[in-house]
Amino acid sequence: MAVTRNRVLPTLVSLTFDADLQICWRAIEALGLATSRVTESNPGFVREQLRRLYWLISEESGGICWRAPEAMAEIVFRQPKQFADYLPITLFLLVTLEEEDLGHFRSGALWAVGRLAGLAGDHLEELLPAVTAALGDADPQVRGLAVWALQQAGAHQALVERADLLTDQGSVDFYADRLITRVTVGELARRALSGSSAGG
Repeated sequence: MAVTRNRVLPTLVSLTFDADLQICWRAIEALGLATSRVTESNPGFVREQLRRLYWLISEESGGICWRAPEAMAEIVFRQPKQFADYLPITLFLLVTLEEEDLGHFRSGALWAVGRLAGLAGDHLEELLPAVTAALGDADPQVRGLAVWALQQAGAHQALVERADLLTDQGSVDFYADRLITRVTVGELARRALSGSSAGG
């Protein structure tokens, strides 16, 4: 259906605005799957959606999409060769956004780094200091996703050096296996250090 109906992708993007995290994350996941299909016949249309998501991060757009980093990452993750030019753009949101904007997008930008870590190559070396710095953020959602991103990047040493995270009781809303679960930063840290996966 996504291939023949051009409204599907914009509709899924609009659902990422939903206050219900379950709906929001299902839309992000569906967006990645749908764009994979559409790319086969109309990659230009998908590229336009990526451009729009990037634009929706800016205040100038007048309609800020708080989940744009996650949506961009999911699209690129599904079609990394077709949209290779958007790989560094998405990864480096964590370090290129202005601080006043990054406050809203930091957790999503961290999720994007984790999602794309396996494709990031040499970019990871540049990004890891910013990811590691986020372990000390006041927001537990940010701390938790920093832990997860480091796990996905295989940067376990940064976590070994932060034993305090193992007992961090801050709450994190985490999407895995098509469900939103509430975990603690400590749980994510223990999973990362034990070598088990937190999903994603």
